[in-house]
Amino acid sequence: MTIKLKPLLISFLVALGGGGIVAFLTRNSMSIYDEINTPSFAPPAILFPIVWTILYSLMAISAYMIYESSSIIKNKALKVYGVQLFINFLWPILFFNAKEFFVSFLFLVVLWCMVFWMITLFLKIKPISGYLQIPYLLWLTFAAYLNFQIYILN
Repeated sequence: MTIKLKPLLISFLVALGGGGIVAFLTRNSMSIYDEINTPSFAPPAILFPIVWTILYSLMAISAYMIYESSSIIKNKALKVYGVQLFINFLWPILFFNAKEFFVSFLFLVVLWCMVFWMITLFLKIKPISGYLQIPYLLWLTFAAYLNFQIYILN
């Protein structure tokens, strides 16, 4: 497989760039994590940017594989990818800036469903691209549980 640098870089720019924009938009609200009641299993705040950088990188590689495929459903798969990415970018704004813990939990439930659908489509096109998304789905499962517990505690 020949790697096409321009589409791969664009894929990284979309995923990591979008995450960077959201980090910038929420930078003044991130301290909320230290101020709210969190469950005992809540990871330290420093872990989140590390995990998200890895997950966005896996998303970028996976989306690039789909983009480069010749599948007749690749456009549908990439649209689902785009929608889930948009929902993903909205979540921190709702959670950190707006402090809407229940609404952000609902967004995570919708996001989880979108990612599951995306994985299903990616697996049909190029299985490795779907497998690369499994850590993302697992993290979202944990994040939704954590988000719900924060809602309960606050």
